[in-house]
Amino acid sequence: MKICMVAEGCYPYVVGGVSSWIHSMIQSFPEYEFIILAIVADRSTRGKFKYELPENVSAVYEVYLNDEDWGESKGASFHLKDKDLQAMESLLLNENIQWEQIFTLMENPKLSLDDLLMGYDYMQAVKECYRRYYSDVSFSDFLWTMRSIYLPMLHILQFQVPKADLYHCVATGYAGLLGAMAKHKYGCGLLVSEHGIYTREREEEIIRAEWVQGIYKNIWIDQFRKMSLVAYQRADLVTSLYEHARELQIELGCPPQKTMVTPNGINAKRFSEAPGKLPEDEGFVNIGAVARVTPIKDIKTMIRAFGYAKEKVPNLKLWIMGPTDEEETYAKECFDLVNTMHIPDVIFTGRVNTVEYIGRMDFTILTSISEGQPLTILEGYAAGKPAIATDVGNCRGLIYGEKDGLGEAGILTHIMNVEEITIAMVNLGSSPRLVEKMGEVGKQRVMEKYTIEHMKETYRKIYQDFEQSKET
Repeated sequence: MKICMVAEGCYPYVVGGVSSWIHSMIQSFPEYEFIILAIVADRSTRGKFKYELPENVSAVYEVYLNDEDWGESKGASFHLKDKDLQAMESLLLNENIQWEQIFTLMENPKLSLDDLLMGYDYMQAVKECYRRYYSDVSFSDFLWTMRSIYLPMLHILQFQVPKADLYHCVATGYAGLLGAMAKHKYGCGLLVSEHGIYTREREEEIIRAEWVQGIYKNIWIDQFRKMSLVAYQRADLVTSLYEHARELQIELGCPPQKTMVTPNGINAKRFSEAPGKLPEDEGFVNIGAVARVTPIKDIKTMIRAFGYAKEKVPNLKLWIMGPTDEEETYAKECFDLVNTMHIPDVIFTGRVNTVEYIGRMDFTILTSISEGQPLTILEGYAAGKPAIATDVGNCRGLIYGEKDGLGEAGILTHIMNVEEITIAMVNLGSSPRLVEKMGEVGKQRVMEKYTIEHMKETYRKIYQDFEQSKET
């Protein structure tokens, strides 16, 4: 069976998180051929892989959301047929969207995006949308905003998707849209696995964003919702990492009978056998943050909290283990913050092999403002290290357990709450017995539910079911 793994903005260009999960999944099933369909911003990232691809990956295809080439004009005015115009209006109006007709339209080799977006028919569809819902804003601004919103989607819809037996989309959004289009074209299986709830994550980003204002925030949010909905509707199976995420999927329109909870899994043995402390660690309480230095990980809050905690527990040392080159401006701001606050014992390691460091830590910390089911917490647990984590994604379930009766494996805080995170660092940093107790709980929790063996068994059954349905 050939499986097309579809990912947006991660594998194989970014290390950690969802990328690690994809890499692990491909390695776990050498009996299957995988192709990668990678959705990236533009051609500047072309071929810049951070992973050595497993042998069972036969090809990598790249799709660009922001491509300068809209598609050359065909040299003549392009007019939509009545059914195509109706489909385009249904898309813009978000009313009973005629996806089958849209998919068919975008397969037309005579269609250029330049002709479509600058043409009379698209203008009429935009005017109808404007007349119904947005007539109190400038039409010129509205028109150009609609073109910028729909250009990435139309780039996706024009892409010639490779043929596979199963499309496994590691998100809804643009990845799920590609999967839905592939199912339309080939009748293949469609599996959607969400690590975070894509629609909610994009909604949070847009609400905070400064580059979009007023009603245009709502239009962008609706755009992501409609793409997620078509993925939910067309998928054969939709997985999530924990029960609350499954409930959110249903709330966003996914048919309940299609949903399934499939927790993350890690190579627990690899981390449980990690080397311990070194002589240079003597006298320090090491706090390990396995995280990319990016805004979504909220490293600044972590640094501030550590600075205050160190005033009360002077032997604390913070290790920030992750790449600093993905958001270089933000990384520099983090370095400057350490210097401005005159905080000693903050180590930025850059990209490292986590196994070589995790055993040296006393506990781990995660201050993200958005997560799914963080692998870094599970990896720390496997090494017997409790976690401080913000209340995002499934962090609450990982720390308190989901009715497993084992107890607490760390401390949960609110996001961006410097005071709470400071207190958590102080409490664990000054109580080795509490660290040991919580570490034992974490290790037991990960071994009972979150090992790579558990995950492989679950997905092997899923893949086999798709394979058997293909044969019949």
